[in-house]
Formats: sequence, C-alpha cells, structure tokens
Amino acid sequence: MILKGFKEKSIKKKLNALLDSPKVVVEDGFVKSIGVLFNADEVGDFEMFKSLSDYLNVRPNKLKIIAFTENKKENLFSWNVCFNPKDIGWHGKINNTELETFLNADFDLLISFYTSDILELKLLTALSKAKYKAGIFQNDKRLNDLIISTEVKQFSAFKSELKKYLKVFNKLRNE
Repeated sequence: MILKGFKEKSIKKKLNALLDSPKVVVEDGFVKSIGVLFNADEVGDFEMFKSLSDYLNVRPNKLKIIAFTENKKENLFSWNVCFNPKDIGWHGKINNTELETFLNADFDLLISFYTSDILELKLLTALSKAKYKAGIFQNDKRLNDLIISTEVKQFSAFKSELKKYLKVFNKLRNE
C-alpha cells in the first residue's frame, strides 16, 4: 500500500512536469487522423466514436481508439486496446507497447472522453503527441486545448459542439 502511494506520487510529479512545460505548437492543417482515449467504466459503447469520425469526415482507418478501465481484466474489450493502471509504471513509464504506439502517434486530434479524475488518464492525455487535444474533463484546464462542457451521456451535443469549434478554428475541410 505504501509503494502504491509512492508510485502515484511519482506519476503526479511527471504529469505536473509535462503540463507545466511550455508547449506552443501552431499547426495549420485539417483534421485527418483522430485518436480517442476514453474511460470504459463511464462509456460502454465505443461505436459512437466511429460515428464521430464519419461526422468529421475522417476515414475509418485514421481512427484509433483506446480504453481505460480500473478493472484488472486484460481482455475486457477485444475490439481494440484496453489498458489498466498496471500498464503504467513508476514515474509514468508506459509498460504496454500498444499504448506506447498510440501515445507516439502524431494524431491531428486527440479526443479525451472522460470525466473521472483518474491520474492515469490525465497522464496519457498529457503524454500524447497529438497536435490538438479536445475533451470534456474540466478539473485541469492544462490538459486539453479545447474543453467542451458536456456530460458523458450527452455525446450528440459533444459531437455537434466539437464540429462547430473545429470549423471555427479552421481544422475541418469545407464539405
């Protein structure tokens, strides 16, 4: 139990270091690839993210979805990558190669779809190399470039607001 507390403290330290370091990247260009990070304990249907990629005119092969669960079951979702706290080690080191690949992918847009204040989810959002980050988590404003204030169950509202703001920021092609 004591070691778990030390591990959590080391991950928090890494997260704060990532979020406090200045990151000013101005990328012109349209959204062509999307990464989705969501909490499987909050959202049961991942198909809604596939409909979001269609809605934003992003090809299905340019959509990558990963889920987080606090359950220890590895094969909770057979459709895509599902990780748990054991996949993150001391000082925020990633112990899962698929997760590492996701974080190093150069997505045009990362959607962080969770409201729970879970350290591992926040760390993964911060570690992502995505050019633009959008989400619904509001407790730490440093995580996302765009925060859409909706509940997890209000996905259609999130979807329409995301599209509206991506058009305002000139991130979507004209249809």
